[in-house]
This record gives sequence, structure tokens and C-alpha cells, in this order.
Amino acid sequence: MEKRRIGSLEVSVVGLGCNNFGWRIDAAGTAKVVDAALESGINFFDTADIYATGKSEEFLGRALGTRRKQIVLATKFGLPFDERRKGAKPAYIRQAVEDSLVRLGTDVIDLYQLHTPDASTPIAETLEALDGLVKAGKVREVGCSNFSVQQLREAEQAVRSGAVRFVSVQNQYSLMHREPESGVLQECQHAGIGFIPYFPLANGLLTGKYKKGSPLPEGSRAKDGFGPKIFTEENLAIAEKLEQYAASRGHALLELAMSWLAAQPSVSSVIAGAKTPEQVKANAASADWKIGTQELRQIDQVLRSVQPT
Repeated sequence: MEKRRIGSLEVSVVGLGCNNFGWRIDAAGTAKVVDAALESGINFFDTADIYATGKSEEFLGRALGTRRKQIVLATKFGLPFDERRKGAKPAYIRQAVEDSLVRLGTDVIDLYQLHTPDASTPIAETLEALDGLVKAGKVREVGCSNFSVQQLREAEQAVRSGAVRFVSVQNQYSLMHREPESGVLQECQHAGIGFIPYFPLANGLLTGKYKKGSPLPEGSRAKDGFGPKIFTEENLAIAEKLEQYAASRGHALLELAMSWLAAQPSVSSVIAGAKTPEQVKANAASADWKIGTQELRQIDQVLRSVQPT
């Protein structure tokens, strides 16, 4: 599989989001998904301390076992783990990384990401603490998530000479949610920051398994609470048109959703979750479609034809 850069790290263009681990699949199911990801050429695994209150990290670490060095391991901190453990203050960062290292069963985290901005803590203090983790050998690179253009610029300006800087930003981005195109992607290009889109399949809307007028499948993310907001008749109509375009090019809707993101500037890896080995394999295979400039224009035309002006 194609590899791209996040700072000094080399990651597969399709990554595995691990938010299902410990919540929607157990340890045995996690092991099967991890095995399938490795077999499919995926080397980038992204989790967070809060996923299933630590179980995602635990299950991932256990499933990797002795294969830990074969992958690029990313996790996140900052969202409330409980009433006491949250935010981006230096003392908490030092505690959070130790907790994640234990749960993951490793001595170093390749990409340690601030899950969300912390308005109560100056970004310079957060970066100084993260720099200390890198110098201590506990973390290799640092990134952020859910940051705006202004927040990215403030973080860049706060970096001391010779200290670490954010090498990545992970924000929501998909064919159905294109907000990063309003400035964040351009800032990433300008600053040399890798962009990692999350929810690339719009919580399953772009997998092709949801159809207008049909009930939501049992056990799906839509059925498990994401339905009313995302799986509207309007959005299903958009997905249908995109699926028709993908089919005209000999591809599935899922392939379109993943490969379209991979074709965007500054995107380093498209991370998608999975509950089964089959889903992982389909996600990995989607990267084989290299979408060109003309196809990107055609896809925009399809979206304009079905979205209200």
C-alpha cells in the first residue's frame, strides 16, 4: 500500500480507526480486525484514551503483541476521561501519556495527539509539556485534532526554537462534510502539516449499505444512535447519486469516499473504523483507485446537482 509522511513517520494511506474496540467489538473481535489490517498493508492505527474508557487502547495493545514495531501507533488525550482526568495542562499530559503507555503495552507512542483544544491552557504550555515527552523518548511526534486555522497558527507561533511542533491535524472531513476546505487544508499545505480526516465514510452513510426507503440495518452505527442527524432522505439521495457515479467508473461508493479523500492536498492517511475483517479489507482495497483531476471535477458536479443551493 502507498505510504505517506506525517512528520518523521511513514504511514499507510489507509489507516485503521480503533474507536470500535471495546465498545462495539470485544477483545477477540479486535484481534481479528487488527490481523486483517496488517495483512492488508495497513500500518497506521489510531485510537484515543477515551475510546471505551481505555479499553480500545488495551485491546489494541493486546492484539498487536510482539508486532508493535511493525506499525505506527497513534493515540489521543485531552477529552474528559473522567471528572478529574481531562484537558491539556502539563501535569495532566504527563499522567495521561503514562496511562496510555501502560494500556497500550508499549514504551513509546509514535503520534500523540491533543484530542481537542483546551481554552483554559495556553498552547505554549501544552507544547512545552509535549516537547518534554519527545525528549524523554516516550513520544515520537505530536499532533492535534479539531483545530481551526487560527488555532493551528497560534500553535505554530508558540513553538520555541528547537522544540516539537504539531506535525498533523485530525479533523472531520468527507464528501458529506467539507469544512476543512475553508482554510485548514490550505494551512496544512502552507505549514507542512499532515491532515488526517476522521469520519471519512460519514458514519457509514458512504459505505453503500444504506438505501432510501429501507430500514437501517441492525447493528449498524446508524441504528446505534447516529441515524436521525445523518441518515436523512436528503443525504441518502446524495449518497445514491455518488454511488451511481462510482459505478459508472467501475467502483463502489466506499472506494469513492476513501479515494476522493486520498486525492485531496495534505491528506496523509484516511482512517476508517471497522468491526469485521471484511470491512478492513474493503477499506484497504479502496486506496487502489487513484482519482484524477477530471474525476474530482465530475464528483463536484454530481454533488452540486443534488445539494440545495
